[in-house]
Amino acid sequence: MASVMEDPTLERHFKGHKDVVSCADFSPNNKQLATGSCDKNLMIWNLTPKARAFRFVGHTDIITGVHFSPNGSLVASSSRDQTVRLWTPSIKGESTVFKAHTASVRSVQFSSDGQRLVTASDDKSVKVWGVERKKFLYSLNRHTNWVRCARYETMCVSFPVLLHKVGSLSLSLGLSLSRFSPDGRLVASCGDDRTVRLWDTSSRQCINIFTDYGGSATFVDFNSSGTCIASSGADNTLKIWDIRTNKLIQHYIVHSAGVNCFSFHPSGNYLISGSSDSTMKILDLLEGRLIYTLHGHKGPVLAVAFSRDGDLFASGGADSQVLMWKTNFDSLNYKVLLSRHRKRVTPDPPPHLMDIYPRSHHRHSAQNGTVEIHPIVADTQSGDPQVVEVGRVLFSTADVRSHDSATSRRDQPISSLGWTHTRPREEEDEDQHERLPGGMTTSREEHSGIPSSLNSTLENIVQQLDILTQTVAVLEERLTLTEDKLRTCLDNQVLLLQQTQQIDGSDQEAEGQSL
Repeated sequence: MASVMEDPTLERHFKGHKDVVSCADFSPNNKQLATGSCDKNLMIWNLTPKARAFRFVGHTDIITGVHFSPNGSLVASSSRDQTVRLWTPSIKGESTVFKAHTASVRSVQFSSDGQRLVTASDDKSVKVWGVERKKFLYSLNRHTNWVRCARYETMCVSFPVLLHKVGSLSLSLGLSLSRFSPDGRLVASCGDDRTVRLWDTSSRQCINIFTDYGGSATFVDFNSSGTCIASSGADNTLKIWDIRTNKLIQHYIVHSAGVNCFSFHPSGNYLISGSSDSTMKILDLLEGRLIYTLHGHKGPVLAVAFSRDGDLFASGGADSQVLMWKTNFDSLNYKVLLSRHRKRVTPDPPPHLMDIYPRSHHRHSAQNGTVEIHPIVADTQSGDPQVVEVGRVLFSTADVRSHDSATSRRDQPISSLGWTHTRPREEEDEDQHERLPGGMTTSREEHSGIPSSLNSTLENIVQQLDILTQTVAVLEERLTLTEDKLRTCLDNQVLLLQQTQQIDGSDQEAEGQSL
């Protein structure tokens, strides 16, 4: 561990979701946070102070998983409506959508090269998709019950099933998840059949099964180096397996209810978990102990995620809150560590994988001395960010048209495989008349009670505001690029100064020796 240890702190509190927050992921440049919810909406939170948030409308049921592509140009979301959507995380709100499974899609994740997607579903299958050509590649079918999570090595997708019963929230932890490994050679998946499975993407065969669970396996993911997988269970446990020796090396029982989600710190030294006991726990994997218990959510914690650089982590839960925390507890240079990890995932030679210690199988339970953190969530300094809703129809006539017909009008197929491109809904308002059942037409003025001249004026104002919004977004991007270039220049200047000092020191030593 680092010599200097500081407690995590609550940085920001985002309000915008109207229901349970089920998933979260940071953008690769750590400037955006994506969250999905039972309110069927995807939110993109800009982490710049006072920046607006975007609400993306499109899914017709609970969003179960969300993941940024490696270059940050796309956001994938999975839903109980059996579809996966690929969004452009900007004001334009463009998306493509395809029906991925015959049942609820529990998770979605990009491979590390951004060329593939892995999805897991209640139809008991894990599927791999090509992103560029937007086509199905192959299935992995061996689970005998719902698949909660499936992941490529170093990639993770999670989805807790959330059911509303008589006004109260009932949580089912039998989730289907899948994850890619960091080098893309493996996929890990878990499900309600109480197994965690490891798949070879080349042979498409299941190469290992971990079955040491007293309940459903709820979440699975690879550590940053790809040597280990961790899995959590409805039996309150969290386990870490060495996939080289197929042995259980760490076993934590630190929560008092089922563990719904977890996230590895990019260094591989820490792990944060979220549970139905309303707490988050931070584990030191090198020392094999619990170091922090974090409070702040009222109800089950269903989503946790570290940022790519490890400086931040986010959490979401049944209370509809999205909290963003600063880690503070480690001062290692993770940019250096991550660059080493990236070198290890080259196909030739095979990656040298980092060890997790201790190597012996033993249980870790909560110990005295664990730091309890109780932030004051309601009085955070950041107010509610302004939310821009993307894809909402102005002067909607949804009360006249059925939801299905409106959906079919928006989504126009572009391939025989079921992929569609969704236009921004503002474009559809160019039509001045709406068609009613039976072939009759009616003008907007009749429905809205607003004169057409005022309608036209308001629409022109909205269009101008959209242009201004896009212009500001472009300026923000250029400012960001300028800041990045300036930071690079400053780093180079520091290196040059260090080299100059070394040269001057060498010259002085040489002069001293000559004298």
